[in-house]
Amino acid sequence: MSKLNYCFSNDYMVLRPDRAGPVELLRLLFSPKVGRNRAVDCFTSTEVRSFACRLAIFLNLLLQVLLLSLSGPLAALRAAVELVLNLVDNVLHGRMECPDRSSPTYRSVMGLIDRRVDLDRSIKPTDSRFDAAHCVMASKLAYENEKFIRDVVTSHWQMEFVRFYNCWNEFQNASTAQAFVFCDKAAAEAELVVVAFRGTRPFDAAGWCADLDPSWYKIPRLGRAHAAYTHALGAQRNIGWPKWVEHIKGKLQKVYAYYTIPDTVKELLEANTKARLLVTGHGSGGALAVLFAAILAYHKEKAVLDRLAGVYTFGQPRVGDAMFAMFLERNLDRPRKRHFRITYGDDALPRLPNESSAAHFLHFGLGLHFDKSYKLKVLREIPGEEASSSVLDAVTSRVSSAWELGRGVYLGYQRAYFREGWLLLLMRVLTVALPGLPFHRVQDYVNAMVLGGYIPKDN
Repeated sequence: MSKLNYCFSNDYMVLRPDRAGPVELLRLLFSPKVGRNRAVDCFTSTEVRSFACRLAIFLNLLLQVLLLSLSGPLAALRAAVELVLNLVDNVLHGRMECPDRSSPTYRSVMGLIDRRVDLDRSIKPTDSRFDAAHCVMASKLAYENEKFIRDVVTSHWQMEFVRFYNCWNEFQNASTAQAFVFCDKAAAEAELVVVAFRGTRPFDAAGWCADLDPSWYKIPRLGRAHAAYTHALGAQRNIGWPKWVEHIKGKLQKVYAYYTIPDTVKELLEANTKARLLVTGHGSGGALAVLFAAILAYHKEKAVLDRLAGVYTFGQPRVGDAMFAMFLERNLDRPRKRHFRITYGDDALPRLPNESSAAHFLHFGLGLHFDKSYKLKVLREIPGEEASSSVLDAVTSRVSSAWELGRGVYLGYQRAYFREGWLLLLMRVLTVALPGLPFHRVQDYVNAMVLGGYIPKDN
C-alpha cells in the first residue's frame, strides 16, 4: 500500500504487519528513524527517540504478525465451533436438522453465549434506561446474520426492520463492518430510528488486530482518529473523507458504511419529523458508532445531527486524541450530552489502545461505569487503568470471577430473564479457573441496563 493512500492527512502513523519482517522489527529496536522503516507508514522524517515507545510499536507489530499468521486456522475454528454449538443447540431444542448459516435460527457464538432476544417490556419510554436498553439489545443482535436479525426485530420486538449492511473496507479489500437499521414503527410513523454496528467476533484475527492497533491519522479540523476503525467505516484511499463517493459506471458498486447508511437514515427522518435517531455498538461496533457521528459532524450534516438523540456505546475502545475529543464534545455534547460511553467491570477492550501510546488516545463523552454488582458510577476514565500483575491480582480476579458465577446463578433463580445457559455458565467457570482470561461480556451490559436503575443524561 502506497503512502499516497494517506495524502489526505497532514500527520499519520500506520503500522504495517504485512511488511513487518525480522529486519524491520529489529530496526525498530535499534533505530529511532521510524519513517524509514517499511513496517511503519509515516512521514520519512519521523523519528521516535523513546526506546519505550519503539518497544511498544515492536511488540504490537509482533503480536499482529502472529495473529494474522493464524487468521486462517482461527476462522476455520470459529466456523467449526459455531457449527457444533448450533448443532448441539438444535438437538437441545428438539430440532433434528443440520445448521444452516443463513437461516433465522442460526446463532453466532455471541448469540449462543447469551440467548436473550426479547426486550424487557418493563422499561417504558419515560424510563431513563429506555434508549440504552434498546441500544444494548440492538448491539447484541448486530452479531447475527441478516435473517436472524430480521426475524427478531419483526417477530420478537414487533418493530420495523429496514436494512442490513455488509460494508466494504477499501484498505483491506474485504467486508469488515456489519450494521443494520430498524425503527419502532412503519417509516411514516416511526418515532425511533436505530443504527447498530457489529463488534469484533470471536476468533476474528483481523478484528483483534484492529482492536490492538494504535495506528492513527490526523484529519484536519477533527484530530487524530483510529486508523483501523476509520478504514472499516468507509475512509477512501488518497482522499480520506470526501462529502460523497462517486462510483464508476459499469463497475460493481461497493457498500461503504458511512456513504450508504446515512441515506437510509435521512429517508426515515424525513418521513416523520418527530423521529429520533440512536446510534450504537458493542466493542469495536461502539468505536464505529462514535466515528459515524464524528464524520456526520465533520461534514456538517445538521439535518441528521439535530435529530440525533444519543450515541450509546458498550465496552468501546478509545478512538481519538484530545483534539478529536474536543471536536466531538463541541458537536455532540452541547447543549446536552448525547455520547454515552458505558463500561462494565474489568472489560479489557475499553482500555485499548493504551493511553500512553504514540497517538495519546483518550476517552470522552459521558462515562457510565457499572461495577460487578451493577452499581453505576459516572467517570471520565475506567477504574483500575494502572492495575499491576501480581499474585494478589490473580487471587482478586479469581474471587471476582467466582462472585460473577454465583451472581449469575442467583439472578437466574430470581427471574427467568437473567437465566444463563450452559455455555455462558461454562465460560464463567473458565474465568474462575483461569484468572485474567479476557471476557468481553455483552450479556453483562444487558444486565446492567436492566438492573442499573437510573441512567443519567448529564454529569
